Amino acid sequence: MQSHTRMSHKVLVSFIVPVYNIPADFLSECVESIMALSLCPSEREIIIVDDGSTSDVLHILRNVSDEIIYIRQENKGLSSARNAGIQAARGQYIQFVDGDDRLICNPYNHCLDIIRSKDNDMVIFDFSRTLSAVPVYHDQKPTNGVDYLLHNNIKGSACGYLFKRFVLGDLRFTPGIFHEDEEFTPLLLLRAGKICVTDAQAYYYRRREDTITSSKEQRRVLKRLNDTEFVIHSLSRKAEGMPQKERCALQRRVAQLTMDYIYQIIIETKNRHYLDRKLQALLRDGFFPLPEQSYTRKYQWFRRISRYDIGLNILLLILLLIKRER
Repeated sequence: MQSHTRMSHKVLVSFIVPVYNIPADFLSECVESIMALSLCPSEREIIIVDDGSTSDVLHILRNVSDEIIYIRQENKGLSSARNAGIQAARGQYIQFVDGDDRLICNPYNHCLDIIRSKDNDMVIFDFSRTLSAVPVYHDQKPTNGVDYLLHNNIKGSACGYLFKRFVLGDLRFTPGIFHEDEEFTPLLLLRAGKICVTDAQAYYYRRREDTITSSKEQRRVLKRLNDTEFVIHSLSRKAEGMPQKERCALQRRVAQLTMDYIYQIIIETKNRHYLDRKLQALLRDGFFPLPEQSYTRKYQWFRRISRYDIGLNILLLILLLIKRER
């Protein structure tokens, strides 16, 4: 196992991998997927942040102990684990990888080729639910983070972005909340100058039913909803002090999150009285009705139908029927 204080070579990418009681085979596959990339050992650092696991993480990684930097902390949650990884990182670029997911070799190597050949602050790539890779990739013309956020619905997960470490500045994840990525990612984008967007499906997301964020326990459901409300307010407050273009870009994201928040209230609680109470709070704080913007057709449809009581009843019925059929 390496200590980051002993390494003096220039690291291209720091891979930050938070771990908390992840199945051994998942974690091993995650680390092996990073080691399989077109980076020699001197160009990468794999930072494993053990967030107080009760399982023996070091035993799981004993065969690759010389390839990793291991940090153990008491259980503080994903945000604190990622923040610890950021503090330890020395790479020119940072990539977050959840310990139960994997990077897909060829598409991710394409992302590495982009940062090797072009001076980009960030590469945005796609996710995949399979390990098969499309062999041909298409890259969009370079843009900047403000314009991208202004004209696109973004992926909330911080794992979908390979970015220069200096772009972070003092930006960190807020500890103690669910959906911390939803607050972090748009703020990260606003700080990025030159961005390359590619359709390479470089990240394998493993859907698991036994996670906190998928729990149907009422206490967990309500915390997820309350934390989403916190993020909406947090981003809105930050937008108020920004220049007009940045403010408009972040307000688009706030509107999108508000729409998703209303959707999740319906799906998760199935309770019209709870929905009405939360809509009244959104109305009081200026988030509802949703702003009259033509972001997407889905957004326009949702905005119109959610303005009226009969529309909310129809929306409640439609969404619950759709969920039941799935």
